[in-house]
Amino acid sequence: MSIIDVKPKSECMYDCVSLGEIMLRLDPGEGRIRNARWFRVWEGGGEYNVTRGLKKCFGMDTAVVTAFADNDVGRLIEDFIMQGGVDTRFIKWMPFDGIGREVRNGLNFTERGFGVRGAVGVSDRANTAASKLKKGDIDWDMIFGKMGSRWFHTGGIFAALSETTPDVVLEAIRTAKKYGTVVSYDLNYRPSLWQSIGGKARAQEVNKEIAKYIDVMIGNEEDFTACLGFEIEGTDENFKELNIEGYKKMIREAVKCYPNFKAIATTLRTVHTATINDWSAILWTGGNTYKAKDYKGLEIMDRVGGGDSFASGLIYGLMTTSDPQKAVEYGAAHGALAMTTPGDTSMASIKEVEKLMSGASARVVR
Repeated sequence: MSIIDVKPKSECMYDCVSLGEIMLRLDPGEGRIRNARWFRVWEGGGEYNVTRGLKKCFGMDTAVVTAFADNDVGRLIEDFIMQGGVDTRFIKWMPFDGIGREVRNGLNFTERGFGVRGAVGVSDRANTAASKLKKGDIDWDMIFGKMGSRWFHTGGIFAALSETTPDVVLEAIRTAKKYGTVVSYDLNYRPSLWQSIGGKARAQEVNKEIAKYIDVMIGNEEDFTACLGFEIEGTDENFKELNIEGYKKMIREAVKCYPNFKAIATTLRTVHTATINDWSAILWTGGNTYKAKDYKGLEIMDRVGGGDSFASGLIYGLMTTSDPQKAVEYGAAHGALAMTTPGDTSMASIKEVEKLMSGASARVVR
């Protein structure tokens, strides 16, 4: 029995389908973007990372809805997705004009940071295929009605890509709700994406409308303040000192505004340096609040994707257990492990996640 009422697996082809942009990430390793002479490449995207984690770590059946320009870069990203086991049949391929004047694939240059030097991301994603998606491009009735998915996940990064992507999100989540699919949404506020299209005011306009249809709302302290306009009392403006009671009050206010929320989850992170963070999470569901154990002084190799891996662990826990405490622990442990390896996506196994949840040490395994 799960915490949230989820359709039985027998009725659905997929456990979870996600909607979002997937970029080619170029990683200079331990160096800087500005001085790099080589890059490792990975795939990554906030919404996709969740379904990939659900498949690769937790063994669930997942698919992604996205779009690529039909060239070798798009096919490279597709190949990465296939390696992760996520179904690619819903990718919309758009004709490539030869130079990317009309449509192209997104690039994301990301350096990990170290010590006092924070991580840096430089996105090159204007006019991407995913940002060109518009209402009516995807047959959501076929995905949720004919094929079936128990869960649907999307987020604020995709919603911020263009003037048309909020309508795609709304079309998708309204259709998912029509067929009884649970919908989760990660607010994932990125100031750079909203900067030229109305800023924080537009972010709130879009996300407040989307929030009316969401079952499980996910985000960190900045996400809830910037996207939904909630204040977290007792927390400084830079979110260096996080007030747990302030979080709980914010959650109560959010539930009053959005009674459709069945669960709210927030990650808790105190950044001491780029490589040393305190990490935990909170889950609200059924009128009660559950806090994951603290990972004090967590040593980080690559923080990108930690929140997405939290979301996939949380979703797995919500779908498979009747224990809210266990669900948030799945999320926090998976997020912690994902930040110990390079790239946006998780390299953890469910055995490693459950071992960390049980309090096991990092002694060598022979």
